[in-house]
Amino acid sequence: MDEEYDVIVLGTGLTECILSGIMSVNGKKVLHMDRNPYYGGESSSITPLEELYKRFSLPDSPPESMGRGRDWNVDLIPKFLMANGQLVKMLLYTEVTRYLDFKVVEGSFVYKGGKIYKVPSTETEALASNLMGMFEKRRFRKFLVFVANFDENDPKTFEGVDPKTTTMRDVYKKFDLGQDVIDFTGHALALYRTDEYLDVACLDTINRIKLYSESLARYGKSPYLYPLYGLGELPQGFARLSAIYGGTYMLNKPVDEIVMEGGKVVGVKSEGEVARCKQLICDPSYISDRVRKAGQVIRVICILNHPIKNTNDANSCQIIIPQNQVNRNSDIYVCMISYAHNVAAQGKYIAIASTTVETSDPEAEIEPALELLEPIDQKSVFASRSYDATTHFETTCNDIKDIYKRMTGTDFDFENMKRKQNDVFGEDEQ
Repeated sequence: MDEEYDVIVLGTGLTECILSGIMSVNGKKVLHMDRNPYYGGESSSITPLEELYKRFSLPDSPPESMGRGRDWNVDLIPKFLMANGQLVKMLLYTEVTRYLDFKVVEGSFVYKGGKIYKVPSTETEALASNLMGMFEKRRFRKFLVFVANFDENDPKTFEGVDPKTTTMRDVYKKFDLGQDVIDFTGHALALYRTDEYLDVACLDTINRIKLYSESLARYGKSPYLYPLYGLGELPQGFARLSAIYGGTYMLNKPVDEIVMEGGKVVGVKSEGEVARCKQLICDPSYISDRVRKAGQVIRVICILNHPIKNTNDANSCQIIIPQNQVNRNSDIYVCMISYAHNVAAQGKYIAIASTTVETSDPEAEIEPALELLEPIDQKSVFASRSYDATTHFETTCNDIKDIYKRMTGTDFDFENMKRKQNDVFGEDEQ
């Protein structure tokens, strides 16, 4: 370990593993360490079930009705992948897809007036949906056609909207869309957590709705994908990529000190040895004295023996509760997966509700989501720091691109993630 590296990475969360993989593919000498004996940090999948009970200090061990403990892989931070989103692009460019299998999530639902409705995924569904009245449906269809045809490089498609100055609130007005439609468009299609986007230029929102539509067009049922055996597989896939390109991995390695000289990080000390580096990437838990608390997310892991009511017995789905519907500032999310994804025992379902904490009683804040899940077999509540409440990875990918730019001084380019030519299994042909 006593040598010099281009980059040292501390923590094996998804963000850290993707950056480690990209840096290795780009020829950097990388050392990757984690104080834990497992990959994934806060984004790991806990297995067996006994380990989950231990982590949340539940008094008893899992009852026999929960099946075999090793059949369970429970995500601590539940998220889905947008089928046409940035993380899928990263997986394809790096060919990490060869280590993973995915399933389409069966449906996306939105909460309105105490009930849940399927987010319309086709024109036919939109026309049949109870989310809107007849005239509203026509106006909404016009709006979707506008978004589908919109091209920021072709002013002919703008229809009087200036993507850089017209606010989204004005775009909704132009199409005469009512509050309920605005709610589900902004929160279930554009996937915003709050309503702040309404008074900002509309380009980002239009692109988000396009991403949703394009992701949906890929597989039909919903725009989301989920890896078999849980999200813990994702960081491991990128860790393998880094290792193939010469990255050195050390799990269960305590970090005693981040070594500074002249106000700059020059290395990491562990068990008496110092590894020197030009750059350091780490998750916030390694520099807790330098981190400012930006917010807290409450998550409740619920084990069910039934699918969620009113979801057509889907064995996986997402439910979004827009903040307006429950008088909050931020949305509440539910991610549900099941035995169909090899993450639970036969006939069991895992639903995880999450939201940004706004009051001193977070459990009361998340209650509207838990009411949709009743009856609940087992419930664990915890707060997390480093991943937001959204149920997809687009915000995580934006962080990765931002860190990449700050490290290299150049804009992130997916081409830089491509494996080398002639490189079949990560080794150049001789």
